[in-house]
Amino acid sequence: MDQLVAQMSYMFPEFARWFSAGFIVFARLLGFIRFAPIFNRKEIAGIVKIALAFLLTIMITPMLKPANPPADISPLLLLTLNFAAGAIIGYIAQLFILAIEAGGDMINTQMGLSSAMVMDPSSNSQTSILSRVITLLGLLIFIEIGGFYWLFNALIRSFEIFPIYAVAIPLEKIINLDYLVTTTSNVLYIGLQIASPVLLATLGQDIILGVISKTAPQVNVFQLSFLFKPVFGAAIMIWILPMLINVISDFFLSFSQIY
Repeated sequence: MDQLVAQMSYMFPEFARWFSAGFIVFARLLGFIRFAPIFNRKEIAGIVKIALAFLLTIMITPMLKPANPPADISPLLLLTLNFAAGAIIGYIAQLFILAIEAGGDMINTQMGLSSAMVMDPSSNSQTSILSRVITLLGLLIFIEIGGFYWLFNALIRSFEIFPIYAVAIPLEKIINLDYLVTTTSNVLYIGLQIASPVLLATLGQDIILGVISKTAPQVNVFQLSFLFKPVFGAAIMIWILPMLINVISDFFLSFSQIY
């Protein structure tokens, strides 16, 4: 293989330059696709992800107009740094999806559906039903408001800030670190904001059932709570769905400022 590459470089002087640059761009795209929302889901076959990374490499590499690869830098180091740069961009976006998933977990627990768990093939772990539904809703909203454009815009911008042959990742230039710290520290707050209508409604229901248990001790309030909580919570979810969509949309719009 080394002889083939050397022979190609001899026959085509530009081959080494374009091949090296394309291989490094491909590594950054693999890191990006591995962690970015939508792309990282296991429902998408691995061969499709690799093919997408390859096609994007063909489109992006000519735009960069790469120079000759430096001889004093290890190719393995360049591949590792570029994979890490793509992974950082994708993972930061995934954090916002995790905040919405946390809100779904809170709603699921408060409605008494903690025992109704399903297997999530995308994470190979048990997940709650409402968390799964709200996460999918968040992904649809993310696509609808242009989340793909933000992600690819951040990826293209990363090549300007962190060139493919650089040996240090300038995090302060790739990502707005102050805004990132503020947003990630508010993940629990965002989850509570999404789940607050159901939490308050079920809290009021618990208070009412507590009053009933004191005034009429013969009523089995414990069993009634198992009946009322899922039904009441589902009714509240249907009622607040338009407002929930607006909250998630505003949350994603604030995300566009991070890159």
